[in-house]
Amino acid sequence: MPLIAPVLDDRSFEDLFLELRNRIPVYTPEWTDHHDSDVGITLLQLFAYLGEGLQFRFNQIPEATHLAFLKLLDVPLRPARAARALLRFESKQAAGVRLYAGDQAKAGKVLFTLEQELTVWPLDCVAVARRSLLSEEELAQPGKVAEYIAHLDPGVRTTVQASVDAIQLAQGEGETVAPYETVTMGSDGKDPAIDFSNTVDQCVWIAVLAPKDPPIAPAMLADPVQGLKRVAGQPLPLSIGFSPKAWFPTLDEAPACGQPAPTLQWQASLAQAKADGSVAYRSVRVAGDTTQGFTSEGTVRLELPVDLAVLGAPAAPAGLAGTGTFPPELDDDRAQRLWFWLRAWRSDGSRIGEVQLLTLNAAPCVQVAAAAAQLLGTGTGQPDQVYRLADAPVVLDARYPVEVQVEEQGTWTDWLRVENFDASGAGDAHFSVDAEAGTVRFGARAPQLGERIRVNRYHTSRGAAGNVPPQAIDKIGATLSSPVPLAPLRRPDAPPGVKLSNPLRAYGGVDNESLDAALRRIPTELRRNWRAVCQDDFASLALETPGLELARAECLPLFHAPSRERKPGCVSVVVWPARDPQHPDAPLPDAWELAQVCGWLDRWRLVTTELYVIPPTYRRIAVAVSVKVREGFGLDAVRDWVEMLLRQYLAPLPPHGPDGRGWPLGRRVLARELEGAAMQVEGVEYIQSLRLDFATPTADGKGETWSAIDVLKLADWEVPALAAVTVVDDQTELPAPGTGLAPPPTRPPVAVPVMKEVC
Repeated sequence: MPLIAPVLDDRSFEDLFLELRNRIPVYTPEWTDHHDSDVGITLLQLFAYLGEGLQFRFNQIPEATHLAFLKLLDVPLRPARAARALLRFESKQAAGVRLYAGDQAKAGKVLFTLEQELTVWPLDCVAVARRSLLSEEELAQPGKVAEYIAHLDPGVRTTVQASVDAIQLAQGEGETVAPYETVTMGSDGKDPAIDFSNTVDQCVWIAVLAPKDPPIAPAMLADPVQGLKRVAGQPLPLSIGFSPKAWFPTLDEAPACGQPAPTLQWQASLAQAKADGSVAYRSVRVAGDTTQGFTSEGTVRLELPVDLAVLGAPAAPAGLAGTGTFPPELDDDRAQRLWFWLRAWRSDGSRIGEVQLLTLNAAPCVQVAAAAAQLLGTGTGQPDQVYRLADAPVVLDARYPVEVQVEEQGTWTDWLRVENFDASGAGDAHFSVDAEAGTVRFGARAPQLGERIRVNRYHTSRGAAGNVPPQAIDKIGATLSSPVPLAPLRRPDAPPGVKLSNPLRAYGGVDNESLDAALRRIPTELRRNWRAVCQDDFASLALETPGLELARAECLPLFHAPSRERKPGCVSVVVWPARDPQHPDAPLPDAWELAQVCGWLDRWRLVTTELYVIPPTYRRIAVAVSVKVREGFGLDAVRDWVEMLLRQYLAPLPPHGPDGRGWPLGRRVLARELEGAAMQVEGVEYIQSLRLDFATPTADGKGETWSAIDVLKLADWEVPALAAVTVVDDQTELPAPGTGLAPPPTRPPVAVPVMKEVC
């Protein structure tokens, strides 16, 4: 919406006078003459008249003054941001189904637009991880593998020992053996996530499968060239969708802005084995990778060889299946549909973490819909002409242009969209768009009297309404217009024989900026002049990261996050998400949120600034307090209020904390300060005693020990995390430190219910 000055108090003279007159029976019931002839009524009318004048002056400050300056600066509100999703397509047509950038998918009445072109093949896949059963330290110990094999069940031990003997016979006695188990994940996103960080080979294996239904499967297995009909002499394009599982990096794992993403190496297995019987692989060309080396959600576009007959999965010699460079085995009916294997790994040697989706025939989409062409009106010849579009908010992106034409001397002429008119001359055919309000504005050069104005193309979004749940996007519609300006595509109807779904929830949709948020943002935006230099610049810019809802951001100047030391030119920004269901009391940003903030701040930082975006580091504490309850108050109610107040006082997010902005970074925690906070609860007569406990991790990192302390000093990047609050009356002793923070161990380890005997 446009910037409209609000009215803080809209009561008129009549409203004020009526309110005053209605209070007469409450305060002076003996006053019964309420006619205009009464002197008291005349005084009330005078007070109402003076009050109306005061309200008029009051409505001018302070927000209206801010809005007047904002209008003068011509800074609009931020429009809604479109949601995004990863779509998975299915088809049984051997020739494949071609989809184009600009094709639309539907989730009810919400429209989504494909961002990439795609050929949907009648193929499926399954992701496989060879998860190691021993750690790297155990594998390095002599005899550890043999000891592990000796403790296996007899049937399993015989099979594993046969594989070990076959490996040592083929490659020598000194070959290191790493036992592993096969973990699979289907392409529909319904299986649990796979962790590729502890695999034996650091590889992601993808089995490419022929479809279940005939006649495609037999033809493909017999002759892949006939099974997949494609353009002769052209490589087969394959689109792989990827989505990592949300994980919460520590301070050591936080990303550094400006670092290049890792690259992936891809290979496909060949049908013809090598002379020594091992599997032969061929490198596969990567046509595009929006996953940035399997670090973020996106697609990888591969180009299979022109001769598809060379691809396959040869049988391994006896006892060597799944060992060494041989692909893992599929132990279900999917093994009968196996065509060939794809394997991928990072060239820098880093490991791929948990993955929640790996699928074929995938394409990204964005919740953007094309609007119909519109005649805006006719020019008036005056400068600063403004015309309203039929739909708002407007998506301003290079892929979704706003095309405006003016009929000049009988010829429709294209005008150029600019962000502002600062660099526009009197003769430049420029216009600007207020995306949030949905208006088109002309600058110094304006359409002349009688010249018609039309908009040929623009796109809109529905903001947060596009954050649809999984499986909601299930229909594909016709293409209205392609977002690519140079290649307008039109399809008369939806492509036949295609099914689609979104295995994961759509994300990133945000509604229009509110007026209060704009009043807080615009002054700081003008002050920093589109650069992040000062400490407040980094914090305020981080909170404005597109597509994220952050509750707090703090800047640590000169802090080098990896070494925890002060270094010149280093800046670290600590961010807190607004919501974290997994850690509600100590919210942590996941890796995707940190990467989004890092990419956003990287645009504004100086070239000489080494920037890190890090999560908050929490020090676990517990508070035990003994209170004397006043007479007339119940202990249960007072206990709940004391616990709630202490949790709010130590909370990291606003509007809680000592100053309403969350607990400050690095501020020490004092037991006597918490006593003063607990004394604010009505019903507490005095604090008998209060103990502050803090946790210290054990040497093995699997547990923690608790100790009492009067003053807990925190590092500059740390905040407290309240693990437990214990409130007792003044007659009860405080429990020992750490008591009740973990359930007692059960004996036996698995509790088994015992049924009572009945006579």
